[in-house]
Amino acid sequence: MNKAFCFADNISGGIFMNEGSKIIKVKKNKDGDIIDVMLENGNVVPLNHAIIMAKDGEINGVIVVRGKDGGEFLSVDPYGVISDSLNNLPRFK
Repeated sequence: MNKAFCFADNISGGIFMNEGSKIIKVKKNKDGDIIDVMLENGNVVPLNHAIIMAKDGEINGVIVVRGKDGGEFLSVDPYGVISDSLNNLPRFK
């Protein structure tokens, strides 16, 4: 595990990402859950792939957090480039 990963594990319980592309838009299903994200380079990736990318440091501004149910999800890095919740980012179809 590299230093960036260890740093955030000690602070927020998540994984800190400091390099890579950032998420600029989200796609939601009919229930309002984010299912895909659009990166600033125009690539669209499913949420589960974005979680893997974030773990690998390929997405900037988010952390991967483990929920009470043990599942992983993306959350805005409080020190990152996205200043608001992922739910409030512009949507795409």
